[in-house]
Amino acid sequence: MGKITYVTSESVTEGHPDKVCDQISDAILDELIGQDPDSRVAVECLTTTGSVHVAGEVTTNGYVDVQKVARDTLREIGYTDPKFGIDCDDAGVWVAIHAQSPDISQGVTAETSESKDQGAGDQGMMYGFACNETPELMPLPIILAHKLTRRLAYVRKEGIIPHLGPDGKSQVSIVYDDGKPVKATAIVIAQQHKSQISEEELKTKVMEHVIKPICKDFMDEETNIHINATGSFLIGGPEGDTGVTGRKIIVDTYGGVGRHGGGAFSGKDPSKVDRSGAYAARYVAKNIVAAGLADRCEVQLSYCIGVAKPTSVNVDCSGTNKIPEEKIAELVKKHFPLTPRWINETLKLKRPIYKKTAAYGHFGRDDEDFLWEKTDKAEALKKEAGL
Repeated sequence: MGKITYVTSESVTEGHPDKVCDQISDAILDELIGQDPDSRVAVECLTTTGSVHVAGEVTTNGYVDVQKVARDTLREIGYTDPKFGIDCDDAGVWVAIHAQSPDISQGVTAETSESKDQGAGDQGMMYGFACNETPELMPLPIILAHKLTRRLAYVRKEGIIPHLGPDGKSQVSIVYDDGKPVKATAIVIAQQHKSQISEEELKTKVMEHVIKPICKDFMDEETNIHINATGSFLIGGPEGDTGVTGRKIIVDTYGGVGRHGGGAFSGKDPSKVDRSGAYAARYVAKNIVAAGLADRCEVQLSYCIGVAKPTSVNVDCSGTNKIPEEKIAELVKKHFPLTPRWINETLKLKRPIYKKTAAYGHFGRDDEDFLWEKTDKAEALKKEAGL
């Protein structure tokens, strides 16, 4: 047995209050960018018992009925019963949106920027990550955690387990032997429910219909299972916990594996490199791993507001690289220009594709619209690396 380490990641369902806010923010973005692809959008939400508050900056030729979008999103998630503390028809929706600052706009707009190219919408650093321990080239703990929360939503909406609420969470702990995942040592589920289902029935059905279908290949008799460990989970959603856009950035990315630049994604149009830069960094890292240049790869990008070219590009393969990291970095700069314009055009980011990113992770998803998950550069990278 080699070096033993443990990695734990969590996920939340679409009914978690923070995710409610992410989805409303991105639904507003989708509505605007679908009408005007050049819309500048930075919208955030806060939700608590019986209310949704929407604020931010928008410059667009489109129009969005924020009240309708918020209510439709609550309805799709499943907040249709006042017993859950918020419902789509009776919730109060407050809106405070104004135009984007012209000081930002002049640096982002190509015609007015110093480089005459589209500049970054802000400064900051973004990280992308990939590893070869799952088919999705993602860390195993976050993939399992997302699959569990997706399954919780599925059994609720399909009525497979009755009397469930929209709010829920998962957590998975994986033991690694010399960097290779071995098994799950702990699986945690928290699922909102109504009083009509007993704690014992809930635990039995979650184990049968959620945990085993997802995690059976990674479990043994020593795996610790915790389902609603405090007992009942009757009060959840915005009534149980105030939600805010952008408060689940680790759930959105790699589950705590690798680093994070700190910028949230949801509610931001792709001129904001917090979002587009992180998507591009994932695209780069995934292609490096898919090409066999490394078993795991973390890419860091940084930008200056109003400037097109990144201020730095760094590649860290944690010693798993098959060729020198300096060579990999050279290949990245050759094949991935990484300016905001290039990112937007290559990944086709000026499309209404964002609401579906806002729950169950932005990465490791099999969706034809998520072009940052493509490995179309891998063959060229492999050939030039001589592998």
